[in-house]
Amino acid sequence: MSNSSRKEFRTLVSLEDARKALLQFYRREEEQVPLQACYDRTLAGNITSRVDVPGFDRASMDGYAVKAKDTWGADEADPRSLKLGGIIHAGDLPTAKVDSGTAVEIATGAMMPEGASAVVMVEQTDTEGSTVHVRKPVSPGENVMHAGADVMQGELVLRKGTRLTSREISVLAAVGLKEVPVYRRPRVAIISTGNEIAPPGGPLRPGQIYDVNAYAVGAGVLENGGEPFYCGIVRDEPDAFRKALLDAAGQYDLVLTSGSTSAGASDMMFSTVGGVGKVLVHGIKIKPGKPTIIGEANGRPFIGLPGYPSSALTIFNEVAAPLIRHMSGRREPERSTVKAKMALTLQSEAGREVLQPVGLTRTKDGLAAYPIEKGSGAVTSLRDADGYVEIGEDVHVIEEGSDVEVRLFSPAIAFPDLLIIGSHCLGIDVITDMMGEKGFTVRSINVGSMGGFRSLRKGVADVAGVHLLDESGVYNEPFLRALGIKGAVLVKGYVREQGIIVAKGNPLNIRGIEDLPGKRIVNRTKGSGTRTLFDMELRKLAAQNGLSMENLVESIKGYDVEAKTHSAVAAAIIAGKADAGLGIKTVVVQNGLGFIPLRDEEYDFVIRKDVMDRPATKAFLEILKSKRFEAELQKLGYRLKI
Repeated sequence: MSNSSRKEFRTLVSLEDARKALLQFYRREEEQVPLQACYDRTLAGNITSRVDVPGFDRASMDGYAVKAKDTWGADEADPRSLKLGGIIHAGDLPTAKVDSGTAVEIATGAMMPEGASAVVMVEQTDTEGSTVHVRKPVSPGENVMHAGADVMQGELVLRKGTRLTSREISVLAAVGLKEVPVYRRPRVAIISTGNEIAPPGGPLRPGQIYDVNAYAVGAGVLENGGEPFYCGIVRDEPDAFRKALLDAAGQYDLVLTSGSTSAGASDMMFSTVGGVGKVLVHGIKIKPGKPTIIGEANGRPFIGLPGYPSSALTIFNEVAAPLIRHMSGRREPERSTVKAKMALTLQSEAGREVLQPVGLTRTKDGLAAYPIEKGSGAVTSLRDADGYVEIGEDVHVIEEGSDVEVRLFSPAIAFPDLLIIGSHCLGIDVITDMMGEKGFTVRSINVGSMGGFRSLRKGVADVAGVHLLDESGVYNEPFLRALGIKGAVLVKGYVREQGIIVAKGNPLNIRGIEDLPGKRIVNRTKGSGTRTLFDMELRKLAAQNGLSMENLVESIKGYDVEAKTHSAVAAAIIAGKADAGLGIKTVVVQNGLGFIPLRDEEYDFVIRKDVMDRPATKAFLEILKSKRFEAELQKLGYRLKI
């Protein structure tokens, strides 16, 4: 498809108007399902009992059915003696009758015999042959559940719209329902589109990614009361997509696709939907999620979700989920919100409403919200967030310290016991596992060493994982002073070996930094310790050769291509996307790559003083000193700082 034939976005609509476009499809159907299949379904009608529950007077304790007045005056010193007249088990039809001066042994749940008005618990009696001695009196009705005492015939027991759990199902069974009237679960077709998509489990060709959205969206369909049907991956071919769309619209109640919705050259969704039905919305004034299509095909609603995972899930939750909930009869959930202070200044995109994912942390002044800045293409954006902040389309910036309202993804905030922000390190994974064994939760966010220092200074992080090398050759401590971070302590961590990662066997015979000009590299993110080391080495090389830093980096292809983790650097080299990149030796050993050592580096932890007395922090410090942690570090190729 040429650029001249691209379907640019029509008039962008607000999120509210996008939801309104689907109102015509807000309908429900009812069905009867077996009692054993009604869990998590929604009642389509009121349930009135056709029987009494229980349907007869029954004993609520093991003991003896008696006339209550025959026990009056009984005590330990002077028990009342009654003649035994038989036994009644649960499910038996009583044949014995209780006359004055007699008693009948009875089991819990058994039908009360004629003439009995109460049950004496077995613990309050003694037996002697055919006589029972009662040591405590009972009143009429004691330890007896009368017919209809739980539910009376004709009583309304469950209302229309009730979501059925084990509690409600026990009531349905008690009143004798074999089948239950519920709203039919909408059948939702899920189609993934794009030439770059591959199903999970198989190998990836260069340029391919696994199909994330189908399974994430399918889980969302289940969470909201629908039934997902995975219809496979459709390539960016109009005829193939048209057939898949018509097949799905003919079988299912709602069709969801992901990908092929932006104004790119390979996108054909707009014209295809318009050709078989009607496009209702083409683009929403929202970030993430602008490239969204809403339409109708064969009388069925169609929603084309964006391709990026966080965008797809955002639009699903905001647009598709309410429709699925309505079809399945579920009520709209109450959205929990909390007030927080924005921890960092946040720039917003004017002209579009922004749903900004944020994490939450506790500070001495209350809750602080820190933006999760990973981009729409990041799978982990929503995983690492506790909720989101709605930013109006007229807002350009939210200043640090501003009051914000955070809409939570879950009713309760799962605060970690320890929040570690800083540079990526496999050692933190070990710490997290060992903390978990001690009953503590850890959340780690990879933003680079400098990002860790900044988060600590603003009171967001409890701990910053850092490995920044100063021009003086000293790690971390100079930055702690230079950034004016006074309410924190530096705890020495461990030593890792940094170097140049290359393909197995080093086919390009790269011997050091001086051999990188003319090669393809993948760099680390600005502010990371590895990037700082690399730039220092490049400045030395430039000075030795009388070059400017600018001219030197221009000769290194991929200098501006950034990877967030050491593992990502290794992956790029394995995939043939780069010839080299800086990283730690551990990922080299794990992936069977080549390595040119540069220097040892010190990975340390900066901890806020006001969290030092927390049990989680104490456990963290104990782990750092433990022999077991030292042994785990050795497996990674690290060693403790002596």
